[in-house]
Amino acid sequence: MIRVLPILLVVAYGLVMYHFSAWRTKKELDARSTVLADPTLKDISDRLAKALDLPRIKVHIYEIDPVNGLAAPDGRIFITRGFYNKFRAGDVTAEELASVIAHELGHVALGHSRRRMIDFSGQNALRTVLAMVLSRFIPFIGPWIASLLTTLLAARLSRGDEYEADAYAAALLTKAGIGVAPQISLFKKLEALTQSNAGAAPAWLLSHPKTDERIAALQKLQKRWHTTD
Repeated sequence: MIRVLPILLVVAYGLVMYHFSAWRTKKELDARSTVLADPTLKDISDRLAKALDLPRIKVHIYEIDPVNGLAAPDGRIFITRGFYNKFRAGDVTAEELASVIAHELGHVALGHSRRRMIDFSGQNALRTVLAMVLSRFIPFIGPWIASLLTTLLAARLSRGDEYEADAYAAALLTKAGIGVAPQISLFKKLEALTQSNAGAAPAWLLSHPKTDERIAALQKLQKRWHTTD
């Protein structure tokens, strides 16, 4: 029991920290967001809602400049002010922004936020166990190796979530009559926007899959759906 106690404490700590992080995120979003009130985007989000048999989809604007979308732990959907400004400037179409909303809906529908809570706790426990074991055989650098391995695992799980949310969004957009093309075109635009900051980090170190791999996965889905029509 004494040997297991540190692991149990780490799991408990992970759960507490996750809930604290969720509370802090909710507080931040409440303070810095408003409900999106754009007629064009409302019309297209209503098409998504109809495809899901929902009365409406409420989207919020998070008042920060970086271009991003997010699904809060409580299930709310956000796009950043920076993303909305790209739409207002004509750099992003309504259909492309709808693909972001659909992607974040995928994270909510597939329970990724809840799963990340379990993953986070499990990864902390795994890091502790690996550090204890490796430290016996590789003093000094054992904990560093344990941290690296769990970081790689977390990145892999995160990339899996992104692929799942992409597939969900593709299916929803297709059902809504919007199609997968805006999803692909947005990826290409975002790749061009962030290419200078991408660096040369290997794909398996990134929490998001490479853009060309995400596009290839969507095209594969698109081809399969058209073949079975």
